[in-house]
Amino acid sequence: MNTAERDLRLEMLNSLLTTPHRKLEEVAELHQMMVELDPIFYGHLAVWYQRNGDVRDHKEVFIGNLLTSGLEEHRDAGFVVLQEFPPYQVARIVDFMKVHRNKVPRSARTAVRRYLEKREANPEFFDRAALRGRKAMKHLYATLHIKPGARADAVLFKDKPPADSLSFQLKQLAKAKSPTEQAKAIVEQKIPYTIAIGAVKQMTPTVMVALINSMSPQEVINNLKSLQKRGAMEHAQVKKLIDEKLEQAQSDKRVSALKSRVAADVTQLDAETAAKLERVMDEQVKKRGSIKKPTALLVDKSSSMESAIEIGKQIAALISGVAEADLFVYAFDTMPYPVKAAGNNLSDWEKAFRHVSAGGATSIGCSVEAMRLRKQAVEQIILVTDQGENTAPYFGVAFDAYCQELQVQPNVVIVKVGVSYDWMETKLQERQVQVDTFTFAGDYYSLPNLIPLLSRPSRLELLMEIMEVPLPERKDK
Repeated sequence: MNTAERDLRLEMLNSLLTTPHRKLEEVAELHQMMVELDPIFYGHLAVWYQRNGDVRDHKEVFIGNLLTSGLEEHRDAGFVVLQEFPPYQVARIVDFMKVHRNKVPRSARTAVRRYLEKREANPEFFDRAALRGRKAMKHLYATLHIKPGARADAVLFKDKPPADSLSFQLKQLAKAKSPTEQAKAIVEQKIPYTIAIGAVKQMTPTVMVALINSMSPQEVINNLKSLQKRGAMEHAQVKKLIDEKLEQAQSDKRVSALKSRVAADVTQLDAETAAKLERVMDEQVKKRGSIKKPTALLVDKSSSMESAIEIGKQIAALISGVAEADLFVYAFDTMPYPVKAAGNNLSDWEKAFRHVSAGGATSIGCSVEAMRLRKQAVEQIILVTDQGENTAPYFGVAFDAYCQELQVQPNVVIVKVGVSYDWMETKLQERQVQVDTFTFAGDYYSLPNLIPLLSRPSRLELLMEIMEVPLPERKDK
């Protein structure tokens, strides 16, 4: 494997931590380079990320590239994995293939046809898909010229849903004369919250109980702000149901690890509910692995590094809950500031960082020097910085002294923020230090992707794990 290919693998892993949210073109070029230069690794990485990743845009680009690949194994894997996506993402994958790959191969069209046929074969399955993804499903039939079955045609195109369909029941829900009738219809038909909310006339506690009972834990988290706005937190029975859903979310495999934290950030919730959301996040992150190596998190607080401080809080809360060995946290400008939290929750780290503000010159090495003087031996160092420093002790010198005196050789993970440089990582590579860099561009949902890297003894083990993921095979050829 030559240097260009090796660097490209690292760049791909780095990209999984960036924020291409709703901007597939920002990662399309990198994905295309990888699939061309290292197609074997790319195929395994695509399947691994489908099982372990969080950023929807990456998942869609992966499958779009597999479906348009020149390798039959890729096309077959894409065929199988496509069946797992909701309709709106399948539509986005098809559009990605058309726009960025200028083709939708026959096998990809067959994959979408099978996807739609599977849903049409089960009326209840189809009705729910059509209700949640009506626009996307219409787009799939139309853009690929797939003839809909009688039920699909009536529900999606003629707007004359049969009496036993969910779409018909939604129309009846809008006509219901009382909240009790509406609640009954919601319970019997399991009408989704986001659909029902536009049809109900009055959001009474009875209706809210019915809606929350029909919601998944992830849907409750996603709609907490809406529920709170409609008074859900003010009614004891409704609040109890929400709490129960949040308890279920801790073990639900479908819950995104950081959706809970984002929900907590954008809603002014009571302390009890906010704490439950934190526990959801903690339990979900624990599934990614545990960090058994002593670790240091060094956060740049020099001038213009406000974003580094915020990211540092998030990473501290993320890893402290899964750290089974020592965790040392420092903020730094030209001197180190030890940061200690009373607990593992984001609120605890918010308090711990509350007096830390950006300002001053930069000595990245000062925190390492403090660790040397305090005999704090670690096996990995996470640096949140733009890599710029202008004051001694400089990182390279301090790092060498630290390694020599404490007889350790930590690997270094640099989370690059702002307008970043690369001189530090270059110097570390010259010293033959294992160094990984990630460019963080604002997507907190993707931060849990750090855990697999930090929980393994080496980057090589992570790459080996990815390569060991089998490509799914079509069974219907």
